[in-house]
Amino acid sequence: MRHGKKFNHLSRTAPHRKAMLSNMASSLIQHKRITTTVAKAKALRKYVEPLITKAKDDTTHSRRVVFSYLQDKDSVSTLFNEIAEKVAARPGGYTRIIKTNNRLGDNADMCIIELVDYNELLLTEAAPKKKSTRRRGGKKKAADKAVEATATEAVVEEAVVEETVVEEAVVEEAAPEVEEVVEAEVEETTEAVTEEEAPAAEADEATEPEASADDSEEEKKDAE
Repeated sequence: MRHGKKFNHLSRTAPHRKAMLSNMASSLIQHKRITTTVAKAKALRKYVEPLITKAKDDTTHSRRVVFSYLQDKDSVSTLFNEIAEKVAARPGGYTRIIKTNNRLGDNADMCIIELVDYNELLLTEAAPKKKSTRRRGGKKKAADKAVEATATEAVVEEAVVEETVVEEAVVEEAAPEVEEVVEAEVEETTEAVTEEEAPAAEADEATEPEASADDSEEEKKDAE
């Protein structure tokens, strides 16, 4: 009986299990995402996350310790040169398990295990969203504002119409006065012209009798 023993042997011997987890950890480091069963993914998470934490301290001793688990120089260099810089600000939880459909052959629970900092889609979605505050009566307030706007427009139009009416009335009232002033000026000019022409006519009349008197004297002389 295995009461209280939570360690999952994955139906393998210890050397086989260690070799499998080492290969899976190397694949995860190289490709950043692999598909496997849920049981293997949970075992891999316990295996690879301490190695990632070890990679934050880039020393010869740390590289040798990590290499003893992975047994792959390329994976060790990728882990220390690339992944360690990416997860430097993260205190833990470097991997994520996303469950998928069951496998067709044996109906095993399948999942995707990936490095958290390399899923750009989820990183953009995890950005904080602005909270939208909802207030009751928003539509009513908008309707009231629209009614107020129409009322102010109507008042402005009425004021403009009243101003135009007042201006027209003022113009109509001032028109007769202007006509009277113009008529008075015309009469004054005509009177002035007639007064100027009158002395000239009198002078002409005064010269005509003198001419007639001279003519009569000449006729008398001729008769003698």
